Amino acid sequence: MGDLLSTIGTPLYYAISAIWLAWHRLFALLPISSGWAWTLAIIGLTVTIRALLIPLFVKQIKSSRNMQLIQPKVKELQKKYGHDRERLAQETMKLYKETGTNPFASCLPLILQMPIFLSLFHLLRNAANGEAKGFLTTADAKEIQNGEIFGAKISESLTNHTTTNVVVLAIILVIAMTATTFTTQRQLMSKNMPTDAMSGPYAQQQKLLLYVLPIVFAVGGIAFPIGLMLYWTTSNIWTMGQQFYVIRNNPAPGTPAAKAKEERDRAKAARHGVVAVDGPPATDVPEADRRPAQRQQPKRQSREQRKSSRPNQPKKDDNP
Repeated sequence: MGDLLSTIGTPLYYAISAIWLAWHRLFALLPISSGWAWTLAIIGLTVTIRALLIPLFVKQIKSSRNMQLIQPKVKELQKKYGHDRERLAQETMKLYKETGTNPFASCLPLILQMPIFLSLFHLLRNAANGEAKGFLTTADAKEIQNGEIFGAKISESLTNHTTTNVVVLAIILVIAMTATTFTTQRQLMSKNMPTDAMSGPYAQQQKLLLYVLPIVFAVGGIAFPIGLMLYWTTSNIWTMGQQFYVIRNNPAPGTPAAKAKEERDRAKAARHGVVAVDGPPATDVPEADRRPAQRQQPKRQSREQRKSSRPNQPKKDDNP
């Protein structure tokens, strides 16, 4: 088992340490302490990982939206085949296939981040003992071991600390990590889930994650090094911002976020004097802001057409 974990983990140690070192070399050029250079490098590592996971995040959003939209059909299947669990499972999977929905896609970013999270955990834990892994050298491990921010070593945790500053900073980061995890999940449920989906199995799954994930990270955070908690808190903040952007600009139909976007679109149209397609004319727009109707230009005509279109005029009398 140990050999298997080593085989899987070794490539990750090299990959994570390479990105971490690249960011550290950049921040080491600034007039800051070694501890802050390694800390900012952890934030840079987080941004890099999350940027690479954007395609999976988009897939996660699409799958989550499909899961929400098909909940009425799932309920119909439950009413129809509730007595036959095997048939219900077959019809549900058929529905997922027809709608292109993957019920496990919502967990993909989290699942893929866990090996990275654990690799960084081992890199920090070994560095705390002066041991190097991946591309880190012994000198790098010593710098990480002694690197400090706000008087606390980034390689230490609540269960392994030498100063009060470590305890204070670790508690602050545990609270931040837990709060951002809860807020991210709450944002998804309160703004981007239609009413029909709030009582189905998908909603129950989301409610479970809403309360279980923060508890898991709050308990686990006790043993996490400060550097690792910085990684996860930064990742949560990235998720919050990314999710806010998607929900605001491309919400699921029938959700509070979709209604809010419709209101913003109507208000924007009213400001520009444009009549909304699905709304009333913007009669409340000030007269000065309304665009005047463009005058239709007459068609060009030849000389013969102009002569033929003139009414017959009486000839002038030559006599005075």
